Amino acid sequence: METREQVKISSRVWVVFILFGLIGQVAWTIENMYLNVYIYKTVTYDPNAIAYMVSASAIVATLATLLMGALSDRLRKRKIFMTFGYILWGVSIILFGYITKANIAKVFPALNVVTTTIVVMIILDCLMTYIGSTSNDAAFQAWVTDVTHPTNRGKAEGVLATMPLLSMLLVFGLLDSFTQKGMWKTFFAIVGIIVFVSGVLGIFLIKDGKIEEKNTHYFKDIIYGFKISTIKANKELYIVYTLICILGIAQQVFLPYFIIYIEYYLGIKDYALILGVVLILASVISIVGGRLVDKYGKQRFLIGSLILYSVGMFVLFILGKTIVDLKTLTMIFTILFGTIMMGAYLVAMVIFNSLSRDIVPKDYIGALTGIRMIFFVMLPMIIGPFIGSNIIRLNPNIYVDEFGAKQYIPIPEIFLGGTIVTILAFIPGYYILKYIRRREEEYESTRN
Repeated sequence: METREQVKISSRVWVVFILFGLIGQVAWTIENMYLNVYIYKTVTYDPNAIAYMVSASAIVATLATLLMGALSDRLRKRKIFMTFGYILWGVSIILFGYITKANIAKVFPALNVVTTTIVVMIILDCLMTYIGSTSNDAAFQAWVTDVTHPTNRGKAEGVLATMPLLSMLLVFGLLDSFTQKGMWKTFFAIVGIIVFVSGVLGIFLIKDGKIEEKNTHYFKDIIYGFKISTIKANKELYIVYTLICILGIAQQVFLPYFIIYIEYYLGIKDYALILGVVLILASVISIVGGRLVDKYGKQRFLIGSLILYSVGMFVLFILGKTIVDLKTLTMIFTILFGTIMMGAYLVAMVIFNSLSRDIVPKDYIGALTGIRMIFFVMLPMIIGPFIGSNIIRLNPNIYVDEFGAKQYIPIPEIFLGGTIVTILAFIPGYYILKYIRRREEEYESTRN
């Protein structure tokens, strides 16, 4: 059991955690979920368009984090990247409201309007992603490591892990009605302004943590995480990254198509209600779970969180294949097992994120944030959506709409695909469990 004396996190740091963590995730909710819906409803029903966009943005996100994380180490500054990054991020989000087939047809009348709209949207998405990854994935995530301590990271991660869900809750609850009415320009403008303002507030709130001065070359910092010697010296860190990668791939098999699945396959138009309840309950599980992880140790919750994550996904698959015609029961059980799935996933992420922050080399926090992105974002968002897309295209119940386009509807098998991928996580999970126990035994022996 972990009995180390707790180091407190200051109120000012908590405010920045909540402001930049929550608003950053609001922006990522738009990028990860609503751009998918935007394309599906206004441009094309082809799921490959979503998969290509997700994959392209994942590659850009990784490159941005790798390059800018190392640069923030070199300059020993995170604040400037966080604040001005959020300001530019907000502007890029607003621009999405102007990417429509009608506008593209006016600018490029000789080109295929659907293909050109998709290409322009992917380019803008990559630009937005580069800015967002610089400010949030590179600078903010490194800053969190700078200002936290091994004794309080479970608590910090517990709160930060809820931010993606709380952001979805806010977007669904307060802004989704704009998308339902087709008011996409207003939708993007509101979110963009919120992100812009949070960047301005950050100028007055954020103070850089202590970052050690380095004498190494910038290019060497960039390639540091790719070196065989680095991987061997930090074997456990890379195993944790691999484990998180597997969980991320499992999630990305279904997540980009989740809203579309609820609305079009389950036939539940009020998907915001289901998602809202799931997100609130899963957020509570994450916050409580983070405190319990700090109090009782990571090892007690590691395997259990993986099992419940797998079970939640598998039951959602069974529900979609059996009681889909019973709308009330479908809603109740989707909320129940959706909560189990997301809550377990968040607790698992609390464990592995806090552990990775504990064991990352402190001189290369920013540089290794880019390596982290390869495992956390790039690989999951390249592999997962294409698994999901190929599963969806197996659906025999496609039809040609009034525009002559094939419409593919996500099917329950996307959750089965996620379950199968998650099973692979038990292999590195078992190794990490033994590693955590060994660390605790070594810590206890030094105290005695």
